[in-house]
Order: sequence, then C-alpha cells, then structure tokens
Amino acid sequence: MSILTLVTQASFVVQLVMALLVLLSLLSWWHIFSKFFTLRTALRRTDDFEDRFWSGTDLAGLYEHTRRGNAIGLEKIFVAGFTEFQKLRQRGGMELSDIMDGTRRAMRAATQRELDYLDKHTSFLASVGSVSPYIGLFGTVWGIMHAFRGLANVGQATLATVAPGIAEALVATAIGLFAAIPATVAYNRFAHDVDGLANRFDAFSEEFLNILQRQAAK
Repeated sequence: MSILTLVTQASFVVQLVMALLVLLSLLSWWHIFSKFFTLRTALRRTDDFEDRFWSGTDLAGLYEHTRRGNAIGLEKIFVAGFTEFQKLRQRGGMELSDIMDGTRRAMRAATQRELDYLDKHTSFLASVGSVSPYIGLFGTVWGIMHAFRGLANVGQATLATVAPGIAEALVATAIGLFAAIPATVAYNRFAHDVDGLANRFDAFSEEFLNILQRQAAK
C-alpha cells in the first residue's frame, strides 16, 4: 500500500479534503518564503539605519539620503517624523509642544503602517496552523466511515479488508499535520520578529523625538 495508491483509491470526499490541504500547504509555504525575505530585509535595513543614525551624522543629510531611497521600516518612520517636524516649524507661531505632538502623531501613524505591512498574511499562517488538523481529521473520520460501510458487504472482516480503508483515511490526517506544523512554526517566528521590530520602532521614535525637541529648543 503506497501513499500514492492510498490517495488515488480514497473516496471522493477524502480526496477533496486532501486536495484542499495540499492547496493550503502550498499557499502557506509561499507566504512563509515571502515573509521570511521581507522580515529579513526589514531587520537588516533597521540595523543599518540605526548604525548610520547613531554614528553622529547630520540629520538633514541623513533625511535627504533616506528620502530619496527606497525607505522601509524604521527609515520610513524617520522620514515621516522629520518631514512633519520641518513642516510644522516652517509654519511659525506654533508652540514647541504642538510641534512635537504633530511629529509624534506622524511617526505613530508611520509605525502602524509599517507594522501592518510586516504583519501582513501572518494571520493566514495562523489559520492554516489551527484549522488544517481538523480538516484532516474530518477526512479521516469520513474515510473510516466509508471503510466500515464497505465492510457491510463483506461476509467476514479481516485485517486485510479493514487496513486499506483505514490507512487511506489516516493519510488525510498526515497531510493536515504536514500543512499545520510549518505554518504554526513560521507564524510564531514571524510574530516574534514583528514584535521585536515594533519595540525597536517605539524606542527609536521616543529617542528621535527627544533629539528633535532639543534641537527645536535651541
């Protein structure tokens, strides 16, 4: 009894369940690879930007260089905050507290947009990880029911007559676990990385606001 034989000889409902699980697995692996490279790029760019920012470089020069490039993550938060800060200062007649509040809101909005982008599709991985085992279990239960209905036409039930039906039903559970385990592991890892970036974004925003406030008070 090869796996291929068990799949091809399974009932239509079990085959449909298997096909759905394979599709979910393929989609989850596509999102896993896509999210892996996205987060790796965001982490690397965040490290590089923080190194440049804390190296003592001129903020205006760093702003111009970052704004002209393909900003991502922390870079976009910096650009959004500095842009709003300059815009409010050029208006004139505004209190320092109002300028800093506007800058803080701009950075907070940019932070939320970046986190939404980085967290995109992770909920799909969580859904695949939680639902796939139950879909596979449904296929297994249906396959076992189908196997036992077939035994009604057999005069004497033996292991040779029962085993193929149960084995093909259990394949659905195996495929469900194959889809769920990588999706769950990837979701937990990506959620950890996004949470780490969120903390770094918040810490940078507060430190950057302090720097801008000291500059504006001069």
